[in-house]
Amino acid sequence: QVQLAETGGGLVQTGGSLRLSCTASGRPLSRYAMAWFRQAPGKEREFVAVITWNKWYASVADSVKGRFTVSRMNAENTGFLQMNSLQPEDTAMYYCAANPNTNSYSSERAAYPYWGQGTQVTVSS
Repeated sequence: QVQLAETGGGLVQTGGSLRLSCTASGRPLSRYAMAWFRQAPGKEREFVAVITWNKWYASVADSVKGRFTVSRMNAENTGFLQMNSLQPEDTAMYYCAANPNTNSYSSERAAYPYWGQGTQVTVSS
């Protein structure tokens, strides 16, 4: 099975940018659709973005539309979440997740059996 590891989180001021990476090992990332979720303290984990295995479909949640972009480089077994114009409400633990249904673009947590450990993003006001 695939293992996922997120990097790139950190502390940034309002309006700043971060680029999160999700690196796969164990199996090629190309065998999976990939998504990003986030979870703020005291809140449920919520969908952020999804991209199918060959990038034919990519989408982000309405709450981050126009600010976040999802992408992937299968040759490098890595997916990315580019986050611009960050706001304090974006503060959360960010997780990448993999779905063996390669053409899925589900926003439901239950569709993703594989998860990384998360990377913390903190946006100061």
